[in-house]
Amino acid sequence: MFSAALACEFLKLRRSKVTWGTLGVLSIGPLALALFMWIVRSPGRAKQLGLLGTKANLSGLSATWPAYASAVTLVVGMGGMLVLSFIVAYVFGREYAEGTEKNLLALPVARHWIVLAKFVVAAVWWVVLVLAVLAEALVVGLLLGLPGFSAGLAAGMVGNALLAAGIAFLLVPVVAWITTLGRGYLPPLAFALVALALGNVFGKTGWAEWFPWSIIPLLIGAVGQPVSGLPAGSYVVLAATFVAGVAATIAQVRWADNTQ
Repeated sequence: MFSAALACEFLKLRRSKVTWGTLGVLSIGPLALALFMWIVRSPGRAKQLGLLGTKANLSGLSATWPAYASAVTLVVGMGGMLVLSFIVAYVFGREYAEGTEKNLLALPVARHWIVLAKFVVAAVWWVVLVLAVLAEALVVGLLLGLPGFSAGLAAGMVGNALLAAGIAFLLVPVVAWITTLGRGYLPPLAFALVALALGNVFGKTGWAEWFPWSIIPLLIGAVGQPVSGLPAGSYVVLAATFVAGVAATIAQVRWADNTQ
């Protein structure tokens, strides 16, 4: 039953154009970083660009591979939280938007298999997206000719970005639950924006390591200096958030009434 549900979800994804849209949105990140690096390396041109050049200079950004690698991790971590929330909202919410939920729930397949299949599709989608953007970031960085490049630094960038991407995925089952609860796209997207804002607020307090949506900003230094590693309690919080989100989504789909 799970294989049938999974094949069905991948078939629907293959026919969707949204996958290319998410790739386009996230791939803007390395290109934007390349623009800022170019501005920092050309102070005269930065003055001609006015406010954009001022922001680039005031940000403390340096045109080096260590700074570029840190910024790429920031793009994948913080930007990825929003993009991944959109992906999960789309995977779980399209049934309500397109009026196919009643047909899906009438299939002779246990509903928990349908939920798990959707999570697997979202995970595969996210992994492919992150790997494509990291490949783009490496190519862009090499084309820029930034100083300080080394294979170890590039591997560290990829490792940190994959860790941030993995943590982001542990948070999205809650988004999936809100999607099934709200029966559409708007509630989960609103929740994602509020959670991101709260994550930055709590990130400036001593509770950052205990609030799930503050853990990525804490890890990558979006709310302070990057940390070398997360405490064990943060991983417990992330695991609990993931399990609770999956369980709540399965319960919502399995026992909630369908009003279509």
